[in-house]
Amino acid sequence: MNRRYRHFRSEEKKKRSVPFLPNFITTMSLFCGFYSISFSLKQNFVMAAVLILIAGFIDGIDGRVARATNSTSAFGKEYDSLSDVIAFGVSPAILAFLWQVNQFGRLGFIASFLFVACGALRLARFNTDTVSDGSTFTGLPIPVAAAAVSGMVLLSAELDRKDLMIPPALVLVAVYALSYLMVSTIRYPSFKHISYIKAHPFQLLVAGLLVLGVVAYWPEVMIFTIAMLFIVGGPIWGTVVHFRERAREKKEAKSTEAEHLQQENPNG
Repeated sequence: MNRRYRHFRSEEKKKRSVPFLPNFITTMSLFCGFYSISFSLKQNFVMAAVLILIAGFIDGIDGRVARATNSTSAFGKEYDSLSDVIAFGVSPAILAFLWQVNQFGRLGFIASFLFVACGALRLARFNTDTVSDGSTFTGLPIPVAAAAVSGMVLLSAELDRKDLMIPPALVLVAVYALSYLMVSTIRYPSFKHISYIKAHPFQLLVAGLLVLGVVAYWPEVMIFTIAMLFIVGGPIWGTVVHFRERAREKKEAKSTEAEHLQQENPNG
């Protein structure tokens, strides 16, 4: 009884603990998001976009560090979500507003607010989801939505050198679309719990290095391209999985029906 009680107390203490390293990394992501806002206010939109992308890279580390050091905690989970609201909700919304969508007046203001609100709702739904097995995300992850906004800014800077531009109306529509995708029920793949990653770490390391090389060669274009491939690929992937599941269910139903008929007519 005492051993069970001590184990219970240990688990409770672990839940209430505040590990330093993963939460410090989360704070670095929050800092980059806040720093991005200061650059947006100074009209330095390229630097603001770069800082959001850096925040996204850092955000992908804190959870893995927490799991690797066995320092996951309820505090860290909540703090990470609060940080994400700033770094990937407020920062890209202000960036988009001051960069392009403010010229649409109330429509631009509503678009920026919806981006923040839908991002917060997306994070709240993720934190309270007890059904998902972690292999998929419901709705577009907020860091990807933020990367899409940052990617548009960097792509626009590249197009400006060639006397081209992204139509402001397209940016406005994109912000509304990203807001909707975050709170949608569209399934997006999660690369955190796929068995293939554990089975083929070396191959994926090489693939990751190749992707980094391509991005480093032409980041203004490739960051936007990768973000859009994930955004558009999500619904396509979800549709393929849906039809595969339906086909498997039909096959299982036919197999079950055949077994029943065989049992009812053993001599047939």
